[in-house]
Amino acid sequence: MALQILTWFLFFALFYLLVTSIILIRNMIDLTSLSSELRPGYLPKISVCIPARNEEKSIGLLLRSLENQDWPDYDVHVLDDRSSDQTFEIAQSFHNKTPTTFFVHRGKEKPPYWLGKPWACHQLSEKTDAPLLLFLDADTTLQPGTLKKIAASFQKYSLDMLTVWPKQKMLTFWEKTIIPIIYHTLLSLLPAIYVYRDPKWMPGFLRQKVRPAFAAACGQCLAFKREAYDSVGGHKAVSNKVIEDVELAKRIKKKGLTLRMFDGIGSVSCRMYSSQSEIFDGLRKNFLIGFNESIPAFVGAGILHLIVFVLPFITLLISFAIHNSLLIFLSSLTICLILFQRLLLASWYQMNPLFSVTHPIGVLWFEWLAFVKLQDYFGGRSTTWKGRKV
Repeated sequence: MALQILTWFLFFALFYLLVTSIILIRNMIDLTSLSSELRPGYLPKISVCIPARNEEKSIGLLLRSLENQDWPDYDVHVLDDRSSDQTFEIAQSFHNKTPTTFFVHRGKEKPPYWLGKPWACHQLSEKTDAPLLLFLDADTTLQPGTLKKIAASFQKYSLDMLTVWPKQKMLTFWEKTIIPIIYHTLLSLLPAIYVYRDPKWMPGFLRQKVRPAFAAACGQCLAFKREAYDSVGGHKAVSNKVIEDVELAKRIKKKGLTLRMFDGIGSVSCRMYSSQSEIFDGLRKNFLIGFNESIPAFVGAGILHLIVFVLPFITLLISFAIHNSLLIFLSSLTICLILFQRLLLASWYQMNPLFSVTHPIGVLWFEWLAFVKLQDYFGGRSTTWKGRKV
């Protein structure tokens, strides 16, 4: 009976991996890099808005990358969100060099009903009236020509909002093990084309209702047409949302405006976290919110990932021990599909392919995080990020 159950679990895992492999391959076609085809006559001013709180390690790299942009009309606004390190001084040095392009602002005290990042971004949005707003996290960097590509993408696809999933810089073992799983989950489950347009196969009366379900965004790099940003209420409308980027995307989709995702290869890179503890604290604050705080969905996803991505490695060992050829075949095929997906992702996003084999370790790390998050939820514990409660 136990072997029969394991066999059915493996068949389920194979079916899941086949479906998600199709989505991943389709996304490699649909989720393109930013366009470089700019037609003459489109030269909107771009204001780059950077919320920064205790970012002395990274803010200089980003601002140097913004010095090297070839766009004729842009400015850069850094909001020092009451940092306790040298963030303001570093940003100010760029203003001193180029006072007409780089501007540094002192953040106002956060109202109690706001979260930190939306409050910082809202303040930045009030510093400029440029027709294009580009919000960047302080740990991103731009390749030369990226501002031109962003403008070209708005023009080519008639967009109201765009978001870029950066190429991630990963140096430590845990970065290389954990961060790719975030991208793998997104790119193997969400068809990127439906972020841009409604599914054509879906009945018309359903399209508007399900449209926000296909909203996605990466807060590391978000850009808006000013009128679209204002029409959905900007960051003021998501003042208390931890995943404010996705909430803005949902509001854009609900309003019938146009959003598209791009990969950051050749344009935007980011080092999201630099240690296992940073990753844990950073993801802990919004892990459950990503499931709309639905405990059944949260637990169900955890069980699903154990069955699909961990169980096959266990059953492979069991099958060799008991000499069960069917289990050996199913387990091996399932593991091959997992590695196939990870190798595709590694080749696409220029990740280390050797860390494809650590996928089950990364999944187990997320299971540990999920367990801690459930303890937070049922124990009424709040989490903190950069010295503030979330």
